[in-house]
Amino acid sequence: MKNTDKHQGLRNQLVKLLKEKGITDGAVLSAINTIPRHLFIDSSFENFAYQDKAFPIDADQTISQPYTVAFQSQLLEVKKGQKILEIGTGSGYQTAVLCLLGATVYSIERQVKLFKKTQNLLPKLGIRPKHLSFGDGYKGLVEHAPFDSIIVTAGAPIIPQALMAQLKVGGRLVIPLGEETQIMTLLIRINEKQFEKHEFGDFKFVPLLENRN
Repeated sequence: MKNTDKHQGLRNQLVKLLKEKGITDGAVLSAINTIPRHLFIDSSFENFAYQDKAFPIDADQTISQPYTVAFQSQLLEVKKGQKILEIGTGSGYQTAVLCLLGATVYSIERQVKLFKKTQNLLPKLGIRPKHLSFGDGYKGLVEHAPFDSIIVTAGAPIIPQALMAQLKVGGRLVIPLGEETQIMTLLIRINEKQFEKHEFGDFKFVPLLENRN
C-alpha cells in the first residue's frame, strides 16, 4: 500500500491536466490530488494509474478515467454532510472522491467480487462510506432515501424511476444516458413532479445492468 512522493508528483500532473480540460471545482481537484488511484487498480497498471484513462478492473468492469470522475463530481456540487447515493461502487475510486468532498455516501455494487474487494480496500485507506451494499442499482436504496444527490457510474438506457423517486426536492441526479455511448445528463428535482434536465456531451461507460448478479 505504498503512496510515494513519485505518486504525488504524478497526481499533481494529473490535476494540472484536469484543470486544462475545464475542471474548476477546487474541492474535486484537491480530492483527486489526494487519493492514491494506483491502489484502486491492478498493480500491472500502476505505472499508468495517473494517466487520464479508464482501466479494466474485476468482473469486466472499469475504473472511470479521472476526467469523468471529476466531471461527474463537479456536476453534483457536493456540500459537506450531504447524503449521496452512488450507483456502481466499482473500484471505490469515485466513492473515495465523494467521501473526501465531505459527503455521507451510500453506494450499491451489483458484482459480488467487486463489492467484497472494495469493502475490504476502502477502510485500509481510511475511507469510510456510510453504507456499502450489494444489489440492483436500478432499485436504489429506498430504505435510506431521500438523498441530496444521486450519481450513476454506468451507462443507463433509461433513468430508473426508483432513483428519481428517491431524490430530494432540489436534489441533483447525474447519470450517463444511452446504449453505445452515453450523454452525461443532470436532472434537478424542482418539485414533487417536475425535473429540470441538462445535457453535457458524450461519454463512454460500461452498461448499468438490471436484476443480475
